[in-house]
Amino acid sequence: MIAARFSRLSVAVSFLCGVAVAIAAFPVSAEGPKSPDDSAAYQRAVEKAVQFLRTQGQSDDGSYSGFTGSGVTSVVTTGLLRNGRTPNDPLVAKSLRYLEKNMQDDGGAGAPESALRNYETCLALLCFVEANRDGRYDATIKKAELFLKGLQWDEDEGHNKSSEYYGGAGYGTHERPDASNTSFLIEALKAAGNGPDDEAMQKALIFVSRCQNLETEHNTTKFAGKNPDGSIYYTPAAGGSSPAGETANGGLRGYGSMTYAGLKSMIYAGVGPDDPRVKAAFAWASKHYDLKSNPGMGDAGLYYYYHMFAKALDAMGVDEIEDADGVKHDWRSELRAELVSRQRPDGSWTNSKNDRWLEGDPSLVSGYVLLTLSYCRPAAEK
Repeated sequence: MIAARFSRLSVAVSFLCGVAVAIAAFPVSAEGPKSPDDSAAYQRAVEKAVQFLRTQGQSDDGSYSGFTGSGVTSVVTTGLLRNGRTPNDPLVAKSLRYLEKNMQDDGGAGAPESALRNYETCLALLCFVEANRDGRYDATIKKAELFLKGLQWDEDEGHNKSSEYYGGAGYGTHERPDASNTSFLIEALKAAGNGPDDEAMQKALIFVSRCQNLETEHNTTKFAGKNPDGSIYYTPAAGGSSPAGETANGGLRGYGSMTYAGLKSMIYAGVGPDDPRVKAAFAWASKHYDLKSNPGMGDAGLYYYYHMFAKALDAMGVDEIEDADGVKHDWRSELRAELVSRQRPDGSWTNSKNDRWLEGDPSLVSGYVLLTLSYCRPAAEK
């Protein structure tokens, strides 16, 4: 029973988790924006999504896609909060109660036997921070923070700084850390109030730096110089792995969603724009600017990609990005228009081309989109 549940969850979460996909065949909505700053179209898209979540997404217990655990509920609820709903909104309050009940005495989210506790706890912490308007979740956030630090791969797990596992976070089923889970760890630590000098943050940065195709003093792994394009892949641990595949010489191919996740992580951990790691990752991202696919992954992981794309560029303070042809893009307006055009008539989003990483689930994908839209609002909405 548990094994079956883990199998479903693993599919659900390489995702998010973390831990995304390209959906070129979606019908274009007639309500797409008429101009880059069409505030009315943006608001219509949000309201239609809220209506879908209220009438078709949320279960009686306040969860969304509860068979996966609590992660999807955290994603959706955070998306609602970041788009103007308050903790007292009935839709949000019901989900917050569900999430509260899923928090354990040790500070972790989800069932103690879950293989996804880093992922679920990071997402729950992010949600509680957004809902913590009056300090009601201070104690919950602190316990979750300490729990996450305890999960991090470090000396307590028998790994010192020379280990390719060091500083990372991952899924229990794989018994090794990955860049997606680690990016959520870094984001959760930042949201809980930890600055770049925090020990756990710096440990996590060590791991993320070793996931980059760039040989520096921060990365001397066997993969660093085999595909030196600045991109970021899934993990160098346990022999290394990337869903984007390998190069002919055994290098690991980076891809869009993970490169943006790693770029965001570096920024949050205090790495500046002139650092070679940031410059190389951003150069790769600029060269592969694409809103129709997840670069390197095609139609897999597109909506997770959108989410990481928007967060990373927002964190960098970048308003324009120049592609390989020298064309400059207002990424916020272009991404906003792309997302609005992909909205389905019922107000949801889903990946009809590729349901890998649970992107066939309209609640999860709609949550991703709400989060993404919160980073690319029209000027009139800011």
